Amino acid sequence: MLSPRNRVDLLVPSVLSSRSALPAPAVGWPVAERRAYLVWGASAVAAITALRLLWLAVQTADLYPDEAQYWLWAQHPAFGYYSKPPLVAWVIAVSTGVFGDGEFAVRLAAPLLHAVAALFVYAFAARLYDCRTGFWSALAYSSLPGVSLSAFIISTDAVLLPCWAAALYAFIRAREMDHARWWIAVGIAAGLGLLAKYAMAYWLLSAFGYVLLMRGERRHLRPLLGAAAVAFLIYLPNLWWNWSNGFVSYLHVRDNADLSRSASMFHPTAFLEFFGSQFGVFGPLFFAVLLAIFARPRALTEPRARLLAVFALPTLGMMLCVSLLSRAQPNWAAPTYVSAVILVVAWLLHGGRRRLLPVSIALNLALAVVLFGAADALAAVGVSVPAKYDPLHRLRGWRELGARVGGVLAAHPGLTLLADDRELLAALIYYVRPHPFGAVEWSVIPGITDHWRLTNNIDRHRGEDFLAVTQHGLVPEMRAEFAELVPLQTITTSSGPGGGRLYVLYIARGYHGRLRP
Repeated sequence: MLSPRNRVDLLVPSVLSSRSALPAPAVGWPVAERRAYLVWGASAVAAITALRLLWLAVQTADLYPDEAQYWLWAQHPAFGYYSKPPLVAWVIAVSTGVFGDGEFAVRLAAPLLHAVAALFVYAFAARLYDCRTGFWSALAYSSLPGVSLSAFIISTDAVLLPCWAAALYAFIRAREMDHARWWIAVGIAAGLGLLAKYAMAYWLLSAFGYVLLMRGERRHLRPLLGAAAVAFLIYLPNLWWNWSNGFVSYLHVRDNADLSRSASMFHPTAFLEFFGSQFGVFGPLFFAVLLAIFARPRALTEPRARLLAVFALPTLGMMLCVSLLSRAQPNWAAPTYVSAVILVVAWLLHGGRRRLLPVSIALNLALAVVLFGAADALAAVGVSVPAKYDPLHRLRGWRELGARVGGVLAAHPGLTLLADDRELLAALIYYVRPHPFGAVEWSVIPGITDHWRLTNNIDRHRGEDFLAVTQHGLVPEMRAEFAELVPLQTITTSSGPGGGRLYVLYIARGYHGRLRP
């Protein structure tokens, strides 16, 4: 009797004989084995998710300012916001509506959404290859350092990646069955992904590229167009919001890429920094294996590998180009790794290198524990980690600042809170009690450059008095816009030994503004 591995191996010749279409799902696995792998995979994902939820409940890190801003958006659900589409705010509105406004509730959806993404990774890995590949792919995805960080901080990536994975699973099923319901599922997942993050457009580009470039796939062009139409209908409210607000989100995406940020056309240092960061996002061994696969074109001639590469390589390639021409944040290539993790796992399992797989997963999980949990663990036993060695030092000190600013604000009734920085203002609105939802931002840069200046521009507050919390030392520039600027006090917060921030507080009376060049 053939073992499951041998039965899978017998399928390889038929797979290699067809270069225009994917093979049918692997068959022949006993039902008991399929169920066992599914149970093991779901249990592994559930265990990792439970540990992450426990960690969220006991850790001491404050909200990052972007998280605080998303929480503020959640207080006023809309079809769009200045820098992002709305789904992350809607998700936070649900979690905080049930569990309150604490940091745990704000972040609660992040590990749960990554668990959903991991289960979809299992589903389409098992569909393309076998249940063993599905199990290891789900476990590998859950272990990625980038996923570990994203599961700790609520962000648009945490909302995007399950949509990306769901769309890819539905795409694989739709191509197999050519049934309308699966193409509709593709459209729904893609539409939700566009409401999560505009990077979902890369998925659609990859799907159309795959269908158009592979001769045997062109018969799927019409249903894929129908799926894209469904996605567009779901996304339409955000397009309408942008239309009504001068397309600020799209302009922000353009400005964020900043392809003309200097006279130099190329930025090799930024390119190398981004390239090196991907070893941290995907894991050092996994990214090295992925590069080895991409460096061997023959490795991508097999149809399943080719499909996975089409949904990985273009996104990574685009971000590498952006980093060379301007700059790119490490997480901008995150969608690459939804399909890339299966590509790597399958290559290791079926290429005689399976021993690297558990080693890579163990290394990734160990890195996550050390990087994101060591400082709190050492603090619990009385050992303070210097801020420069604490990856979470930027998440510390905001609660302290909010409490102290809140005390000053309470001592000066009638003043409106003002800050000279977007991130600072977001953190203050969350951590000052009661929440100063009417707070405003002052900036020396003209124009609408962030959410605060779009929705509560300081020019609407002429003649008013403020408690100004400043960190950029632009007091001379501020004096020109206020009748009086009276220094109050200095606040220094700590983010660990050797780390902290300095803020100067003023009473700023009689805002009158001025013409700016």
